[in-house]
Amino acid sequence: MPVAPDGIRLAPDGTSSAPDGIRLAPNGTRRPRLNVGGARRSRGFSLIEVLVAVIVVAIGLLGLAKMESLALSSTGVASLRSLIAIQASSLAASMHANRGFWASGDANVPYTVDPVNNTWSTAAACTTAGSSACNPQQMAFYDLQQWQIAMQALTKSYTANITCTTINFPVNCLIVIQWTENVVSNNGSAVAGQQQSFTNQQSLMIPTYKVYVQP
Repeated sequence: MPVAPDGIRLAPDGTSSAPDGIRLAPNGTRRPRLNVGGARRSRGFSLIEVLVAVIVVAIGLLGLAKMESLALSSTGVASLRSLIAIQASSLAASMHANRGFWASGDANVPYTVDPVNNTWSTAAACTTAGSSACNPQQMAFYDLQQWQIAMQALTKSYTANITCTTINFPVNCLIVIQWTENVVSNNGSAVAGQQQSFTNQQSLMIPTYKVYVQP
């Protein structure tokens, strides 16, 4: 039996017989097959697919924004705590420089420093030109005044307590500083930007910095 090109076999009467699935034109040639699958694949994305992709991208961007806010908040908190530690060391250095008051046992009462407590208004009188020299107590109060001004430049809400044990010598003093911070919570139970409070036990831990000083 003669065989036509492309594997099409010819019948004895000269007509062509094609294998199953191959359609022949009336003149015996093979008809081209339509690429139905390719036409289906070239339709593109549906609206639902686009919406799902947009939702996934939006959720990812929200997560990045949350991480960015946490990073900025953590940076601000770390910076404030470092500056307060420096201020505590500055106060300790002033106490070392004025041993006539802090190491003599005269500081026998606790001293509280906060933005509104200013019981040392007379301390600056001895620092003006023409006045008599400052005694150790006046100098200590003047140092507390200047330290209060420096702390107000850092935070508007803080409390510092200075307690010295004068029963036994050498005198030992303890500086305790507490302040408030603006924080961003990393969970859903706290409100973003929550302001810490000394009396709010449901907020985050109150930052406290302690320095032991031996004048």
